[in-house]
Amino acid sequence: MRIGVITFPGSLDDADARRAVELCGGDGVALWHADRDLKGVDGVILPGGFSWGDYLRCGAVSQHAPVMDAVREFAADGGPVLGICNGFQILCEAGLLPGALLRNAGLRFVCRPAAIRVEQESAWTRGIRPGTQLTIPLKNGEGRYYADPATLDRLEADGQVVFRYAAGQNPNGSERDIAGVANEAGNVVGLMPHPEHAVDDLLWGGTDGRAIFESVTARTSVPS
Repeated sequence: MRIGVITFPGSLDDADARRAVELCGGDGVALWHADRDLKGVDGVILPGGFSWGDYLRCGAVSQHAPVMDAVREFAADGGPVLGICNGFQILCEAGLLPGALLRNAGLRFVCRPAAIRVEQESAWTRGIRPGTQLTIPLKNGEGRYYADPATLDRLEADGQVVFRYAAGQNPNGSERDIAGVANEAGNVVGLMPHPEHAVDDLLWGGTDGRAIFESVTARTSVPS
């Protein structure tokens, strides 16, 4: 599987995401924010960082990048798209995922391991049994997931809450302990913790993140 990783001005985890893809059996393909096509990749990752310096709002500028038109078309065709941290923010700003990411409840940057529970099957959790708990590094200042009550109810009812912080582990005040959500089709997923930092035993993050990437890299085709 060829997985494209988009670099925006200010991205800082793009190389880590490509390495994670390769460690998990895929081929990491570098994509640039000004590209107008996705080079025939089988999946797309929007990595973490501070795209365009987080001016206006996190992800508000990047959602207008030329490459995002191609991402929207790819997602509409069922292609797997993953937004990590800033990438999650971009997907929300672009309307590919519901809700928004706000300043952390404590108004402080949080950097520590986060215990999250896999709630639902999606393109990026197909290899993980619902209920499985993963420990994934977290680093954000605007990671508080927010949506209005009606939207939250719909996400719960439709099985779009893919990741949830474990009981008592919500680090940023996210509504209903939500750490990651999917679109209605389940092929577009965003999460705040960084699975690309949890793919190597040599790193403090452990290897729990591998299952997320392997859910896509182990597949032989893009969903129709």
